[in-house]
Amino acid sequence: MGLPALEFSDCYLDSPQFRERLKSHELELEKTNKFIKELIKDGKALIQALKNLSSAKRKFAESLNEFKFQCIGDAETDDEICIAKSLQEFAGVLQNLEDERTRMIENANDVLILPLERFRKEQIGAAKEAKKKYDKETEKYCTVLEKHLSLSAKKKEAQLHEADNQVDIVRQHFYEVSLEYVFKVQEVQERKMFEFVEPLLAFLQGLFTYYHHGYELAKDFNHFKTDLTISIQNTRNRFESTRSEVECLMKKMKENPHEHKSISPHTMEGYLFVQEKRSFVSTWVKYYCIYHREPKRMTLLLFDQKSGGKNVDEDSFTLKSCTRRKTDSIEKRFCFDVEAVDRPGVITMQALSEEDRRLWMEAMDGREPVYTLNRDSQNEAMAQLDVIGFNVIKKFIYAIETRGIDEQGLYRIVGVSSRVQKLLSLAMDPKTCADVELDSTEWEIKTITSAIKHYLRMLPAPLMTYQYQRSFIKAAKLDNPEARVAEIHSIVHRLPEKNRQMLELLMKHLAKVASHHQQNLMTVANLGVVFGPTLLRPQEETVAAIMDIKFQNIVIEILIENHERIFKDMPVSGGGQGNSQLNLPRRRSADSKAPSCSERPLTLFHTPTFSEKDKAVEKRNSVVVNSSADLPSVNCNSTVSWTRINSLPTADGDQDGLQLPKQSRPNSLQNPKVHSSISTSPPLRKARALYACKAEHDSELSFIAGTIFENVHPSREPGWLEGTLDGKTGLIPENYVEFV
Repeated sequence: MGLPALEFSDCYLDSPQFRERLKSHELELEKTNKFIKELIKDGKALIQALKNLSSAKRKFAESLNEFKFQCIGDAETDDEICIAKSLQEFAGVLQNLEDERTRMIENANDVLILPLERFRKEQIGAAKEAKKKYDKETEKYCTVLEKHLSLSAKKKEAQLHEADNQVDIVRQHFYEVSLEYVFKVQEVQERKMFEFVEPLLAFLQGLFTYYHHGYELAKDFNHFKTDLTISIQNTRNRFESTRSEVECLMKKMKENPHEHKSISPHTMEGYLFVQEKRSFVSTWVKYYCIYHREPKRMTLLLFDQKSGGKNVDEDSFTLKSCTRRKTDSIEKRFCFDVEAVDRPGVITMQALSEEDRRLWMEAMDGREPVYTLNRDSQNEAMAQLDVIGFNVIKKFIYAIETRGIDEQGLYRIVGVSSRVQKLLSLAMDPKTCADVELDSTEWEIKTITSAIKHYLRMLPAPLMTYQYQRSFIKAAKLDNPEARVAEIHSIVHRLPEKNRQMLELLMKHLAKVASHHQQNLMTVANLGVVFGPTLLRPQEETVAAIMDIKFQNIVIEILIENHERIFKDMPVSGGGQGNSQLNLPRRRSADSKAPSCSERPLTLFHTPTFSEKDKAVEKRNSVVVNSSADLPSVNCNSTVSWTRINSLPTADGDQDGLQLPKQSRPNSLQNPKVHSSISTSPPLRKARALYACKAEHDSELSFIAGTIFENVHPSREPGWLEGTLDGKTGLIPENYVEFV
């Protein structure tokens, strides 16, 4: 129940009920005063906490902005560049948000604290002063009245009349003070309804402005967030494959360290102990030695492996001769003597092992016999790019394209080792090649695909050659996408004729495989992961080479996507890097083209269900295999023989990393003048994004997982839908969404 009203007429009666009502108003004012006092205290604490929070977030943003990613290798992929600049993007968003918070904090004192303090002092304080005056006048009036009533009636009339006048004056003043006090009390009670609440509303409005600014920042950040989400998933996928390769190399190094030791034909380096003689005492000092064969120059660096410290001093001399030290001539093992051209005497050195001494002496043309390591003895049997090889590969490709091009995980799933070995042995033998019936169920598709991959691995050198391996990698590292294609185009036409013919045959086949990615889940990116390490394997297996696998994959992707241009057309004179128009710097701004979801598909294991009508449309748009033109039969009468096939990898098929294919680009997107049209009466529905996607054309929509699309209906382009997102209408891959 609310406060009772104070009537001015009650001031003259000054009844106990009036005093009780007035007391309730006074208690409410005191309660309000205490509440405002606590509110001001809490408000100041809140403002200080916001300042501390803002300072902490600014420090956090500064830390993000200062950190720079360093990737392994001499170049970064588009995904790595996107991730590397993400911390600066995060810092910028946080700084922008804190700038708005600072403005809110600066205004909070003016719109909240000062008005509340002013209301408490000016209004409630004035009411308290009026109460003091009212209480004082009440006491004075009561005292005068009691004194006046105690006068004797026997007093003179003049004295009594004067006393009456004095009492009337005091009474009138008391009534005036009472009226003013009641007026002030009720005024303050009414004022607090707006003067107290209005500052709180202004403060909340400042908070809402701050939060709305954050909402706008989030909307602006959404596009970069979509790109970053895709880049992170792509980088994680590459990490899994690269990590397994590095781990495999590490295990090989553990098992056979000597076989994988890097031996350069130009230099020899490692630790040696050098005997130093000083005043009747000889000591052995450990040096890191580097010997250059061409100038016969030996450099010695004093280095302590325990502390990791390197002395500035380094010594060097020109080698004259090297002789193995006889065992009985010195107490130490693994020793040899060297003579220098530019210093007198003999220098005695100690190697770390007998094998290490042999390598040092071999490098320095020592007097011991030189034993060469047959590093390729395990590869006694090699495949060849001969007539049999071409015919068998064509026969295998024909079987795959006619029997199993729609099988999921094509080329990703590994066949049984013994079956693969048997198939290759029969197919490559002129006596038995005619008996191999690839149309029968005896040979699984995964066995045939594994046979193709094993044939390519068994070539004496990779199909794209050791000579041009680094050139292909450098081309993939170019900033401009068109420059990459042009440079790879140029390098392909420098390959040996047979290598280029086999590469063309393979890329044409892989393009057909990728055109069926809705069914087999093998997109261009997935095929790049499978064939990159096979076709572009490095001559030396190192961690740095494994880190370049991602660029090997990009080379294969470019060859598949541009196989018609690369193999049918001659490259522009001067190659890709010589063209200044193509070698433009990559844009680093926020609107730079991020890796698309078709170029860098997302990992998933969701296979959408297609209706019979959808399958018929896909079949009409697929590439038809012309078996008679592209795949001639095997010539079993060839005199070229096939040597023994080596052991194959185990058949524990690695199906990890299968990726979701995005629909082939609509034909209308290939020509800017052609636009996709919408069906006359499509059903309008809502759909939810299952996976993130980055648009490659203006006609497509970019989105992240969980996005809701409006007005979704089929497009005339097979495999695509059309929908509306944030007021923009565009194309959506059909297998990236589900209807809700």
